[in-house]
Amino acid sequence: MISYENLWNVMKEKGITQYALIHHYKISPAQITRLKRNESVSTHTIEMFCKILDCEVGDIVKYIREDCI
Repeated sequence: MISYENLWNVMKEKGITQYALIHHYKISPAQITRLKRNESVSTHTIEMFCKILDCEVGDIVKYIREDCI
């Protein structure tokens, strides 16, 4: 599973709000909802967040192994 939990921490550290993402950076509210739910998003979306937050992918995205049976 991919987790975007660290994204919210980095946003807080950088002082970037969801309001700013939507109104200043033109990020779709639907994309923010997908990230909140740890649903899949495009690499383009991840790249945009890295540019906005001036960070690396690993700073905002985490892979969590799930056992498959």
